[in-house]
Amino acid sequence: MRGRLLFPFVAEIAQLDRAESRFDPDFKEPLPDGRVEQTITIPCQVEVGEFETLEEAFSGDLPKTALTLVFHFRDLERQGLVEPTTGDAKLRVGDRLAALRDRAGNIVQAIQTPPGLFAIEVRPLTFGFGLARNLLLAVFHDREQGVRS
Repeated sequence: MRGRLLFPFVAEIAQLDRAESRFDPDFKEPLPDGRVEQTITIPCQVEVGEFETLEEAFSGDLPKTALTLVFHFRDLERQGLVEPTTGDAKLRVGDRLAALRDRAGNIVQAIQTPPGLFAIEVRPLTFGFGLARNLLLAVFHDREQGVRS
């Protein structure tokens, strides 16, 4: 028994294609015009940490957003998003959350880029009953567009 997601939505995730993207040689980050992405959709449970919370800076308002998405390994396995030799999920830090959709495919929340929401943590959350993992947690944060005061 592996359980299920509560009140599932569908996450539209733009995964960074590391082979096709161009990177800054010093910072090892994708260049703004060099990012190549592949879009996937996966059922998820959404937990809102903060959403466009006001934070003032010298350069103006820096709204903060943090969303945590919980995925079921059963869904990841069905879509080939689990590495067969290691068992690692193919969701990675740096992947971008593009939108949240309802189960019919309608947009519930599009994520504007910039600033965008990027995965800063991806890890197995729980192991289910028996010998199978069941949940994967992914934390998405925005990227600052200015300098903090």
